[in-house]
Amino acid sequence: MPDWKHYVRNNLPPLALGPERELEMVDEMAQHLEAVYEDALADGASEQDALNRAKAHIKDWQLLESELIRSKRPIAGPLISNRLAREARIQSQSRSGGIGMGSFIQDLRYGVRMLLRAKGFTAVAVLSLALGIGANTALFSLIDAVLLKMLPVKKPTELVLFDWLSGPRAMSRSIDGTTSDDPATGMRTSTSFSYLAFERLRDQNETLSGVFAFAPFEQLNVNVDGVAEVAGGELVTGGYYDTLGVKAILGSTITPRDDAPGSEPVVVITHRYWERRFARDPEIIGKKINVNNVPFIIIGVTPPEFFGTLQVGESPDLTIPMSLEPQLRPRSQSLRQPWFWWVRIMGRLKPGIAAEQARANLEPAFQQSAQEGSEAALAQFPAQRQAQSSQPRDVPSLRVASGSQGLNELRSAYSQPLTILVIVVGVVLLIACANVANLLLSRAASRQKEIAVRLALGASRWRLIRQLLTESVLLAIIGGSVGVIFAYWGKDVLLALRPWGGGELILNLKLDRRVLAFTIGVSAITGLLFGLAPALRATRIDLTPALKDNARSLAGGSGSRLTRSLIVIQVAMSLVLLVGAGLFVNTLRNLQAVDVGFNRENLLLFRVDPRLSGYSGPQIASLYPRITEQIEAIPGVRSATISRHPLLSGNRRTSSISVQGSAQEPSDVVYVNLVGASFFETMEMPILAGRSLNPRDDERAPKVAVINQTMARKYFGEDNPIGKRFGFGGDPAEAGKIEVVGVVRDAKYTSLRGETPPTAYTPYLQENPGQMNFEVRTAGDAAAMISSIRDAVREVDSNLPLFDVKTQRKQAEESLAQERLFATLSGFFGVLALLLACVGLYGVMSYGVARRTNEIGIRMALGATTLGITRMVMRETMWVVMIGVVIGLGAAVASTRLIKSMLFGLAPTDPLTISVAALLLIAVAALAGYIPARRAARVDPMIALRYE
Repeated sequence: MPDWKHYVRNNLPPLALGPERELEMVDEMAQHLEAVYEDALADGASEQDALNRAKAHIKDWQLLESELIRSKRPIAGPLISNRLAREARIQSQSRSGGIGMGSFIQDLRYGVRMLLRAKGFTAVAVLSLALGIGANTALFSLIDAVLLKMLPVKKPTELVLFDWLSGPRAMSRSIDGTTSDDPATGMRTSTSFSYLAFERLRDQNETLSGVFAFAPFEQLNVNVDGVAEVAGGELVTGGYYDTLGVKAILGSTITPRDDAPGSEPVVVITHRYWERRFARDPEIIGKKINVNNVPFIIIGVTPPEFFGTLQVGESPDLTIPMSLEPQLRPRSQSLRQPWFWWVRIMGRLKPGIAAEQARANLEPAFQQSAQEGSEAALAQFPAQRQAQSSQPRDVPSLRVASGSQGLNELRSAYSQPLTILVIVVGVVLLIACANVANLLLSRAASRQKEIAVRLALGASRWRLIRQLLTESVLLAIIGGSVGVIFAYWGKDVLLALRPWGGGELILNLKLDRRVLAFTIGVSAITGLLFGLAPALRATRIDLTPALKDNARSLAGGSGSRLTRSLIVIQVAMSLVLLVGAGLFVNTLRNLQAVDVGFNRENLLLFRVDPRLSGYSGPQIASLYPRITEQIEAIPGVRSATISRHPLLSGNRRTSSISVQGSAQEPSDVVYVNLVGASFFETMEMPILAGRSLNPRDDERAPKVAVINQTMARKYFGEDNPIGKRFGFGGDPAEAGKIEVVGVVRDAKYTSLRGETPPTAYTPYLQENPGQMNFEVRTAGDAAAMISSIRDAVREVDSNLPLFDVKTQRKQAEESLAQERLFATLSGFFGVLALLLACVGLYGVMSYGVARRTNEIGIRMALGATTLGITRMVMRETMWVVMIGVVIGLGAAVASTRLIKSMLFGLAPTDPLTISVAALLLIAVAALAGYIPARRAARVDPMIALRYE
């Protein structure tokens, strides 16, 4: 290997540099010649040819020297001259077709050195991009897990999911599942079917290679080695795992033989449950456990990535053959009730079969089962049969959708809020890009001498654009790499904010190959996006004034207009985000200030389901009073009561109604809650008329109810409702069964949004109670009483698990999970966008002041005052800001209408929110502009007149 440093010292033209710069020049050019030499050897040249090719570049340095002498300008620095010489060599290769991987590597090395030289610029640009790219990456990981990922099964695109459509005159049936209005037809749709429908589809199937049914089992009392806890479950038919193509990592999965009547009870557990409850015990297969007091044998463990086919984020701990459902629910008739629609059905298409062919094949069987189910339902209620026989009912139609993601109702519910968040973080990234583009434009002005000399040496404009874009993409990739760290933290923050509410959502938010590919793609596109305009502008210069170092050739004209345009865009987009953030924050504040109608402080909630421990109806009726008495005996407990649904939980029970002496529309429904004695006293809901419920309102007493103010006004008007009668079910024959004994103040039932619905509170002892929720009023902090309450319940029955233990305050907060998510994230990104815009404004104005130092000195020498200079700079700053504010106000008014349905207590064009956001932006922007203006006003005229 030649001694290139020695060679450069002997052949470098005299450039009149200082000793340190001369050493830097020698080292830089030696590295350059060494790179050319190694590239030539890599291309297959001999050592002598490689040596000659490297030495030939001395002429480039001589050209550089001649050009610099002709322009009569000193060299700006040692690194610049070497790079200019190298550009001439690369341009020579470009003309001869010699640009390849070696040239790209040289561009990359050069870009790295340039970024390292401008450490302040690089740090600001990388941080801006990292925040924008990191936010987009974190959100994409959530969107990928919630909306995009398919089931981790064999060929998921072959799977189909069945649902149905029904008109307004629906057949009689009872549905357990999700129903909604189909956006395309306006008809009711659901994925719930009767078990009879599944059997008919399975038996008459000719187009599917496999078909299976499944249904969630929300709470199972699982007793392992004498320790009981509540776990989630899923009931599946025998073909579930075989059709999906999922194999167990330990043991085996459920087969049709396991689902046959009379088979031994078996269960398959998830990897997550195996890890949490059994510490990954390798001897787990064959272990006996009790589920709802039924002995089961564990036969398999599913793969860690498989969470089942239920809604996204749901991960049932145990999978149980559906034929065992009657043993888990001893009084259940779900498998034998054709009018009860509760299972979901999926299948796998045979090769060459389209989804429409499968629908046509199976629809007759489905409609036949629907008709039989409706007839069976009407047979139980002769009055309804007579009413419905006079007019035909709408027969539901079968539909087939993609089953590649399992159930998808929650995906549809999440799609709108996630889309809005995508837009928000996308705007933040665009602001970051505009910010970096402005920094690059300012930096390009300081590099115009370098670019001009390169052009003078023969480099093409495209060659220089490529080099500048390489630097921009490199900058974006570095920003993306740092952004991955922010994304790793950000995804955990998203999970902690629980945008789906209080329940646990099992999501695998790993930064996997898909997410990293997204990050790389966004980084590359971002680099091109913010780098293209500065690259085009920087290379469109006039050589003669540029070689004379006339800095204003780039700083003025269209370059200045471009920087101002980018500032305007940043300000406008920042204002849109600030207005949106203000609307979401005010929505959350308004909801938190809603009068719920009861005292939610010092109130503890928990649920129990005695049926999971083998209790029956009469036993449950006697169990709840014993638990209540035991809890009320705890020091610090003021009172305790129970209800079927906790308030503000989102759960509810509704029923049609018939009022004695008046006619109701079939659409009239009221909300119903089964409650215990002292419910209103414990919840501190004042009785306005009549009496409260008491322990004597049991199954032997006449049926009674306490109604809220809204129900009293709607159905009894100005009359005194006490003593009036009504009934549930919409049957006029039932209108006199329930007597109104009291009127209670309106209270929020399911959520804080919307008007309080008509609500009837009935004694739980007058019905067959099942799962119930306890409310415990304490004298102090309710959360501090959890341990004592658990001990009290354990004294009544040690095998009775408690779940959903939380305070009423936390319950209310969980009901606002989505509002809190948007208020938090939109507020954070709004402030971030504001800071990015102001950093960009500060950078542009500071650079502008620096470039105009000579002009400012002349003005001050001619009599301009400090205040006058400050006003001049501030006027230019605020003019740009105000244009951005005006544009931003228009964009905000137009865009906030898209979030109208998500707001509460204010309009999308709320003047106060918009005014505050605009004033905040103007104030911060004024501060960002004032600092450069103040610096300009302090310029010493004598120094400024000599400034170059």
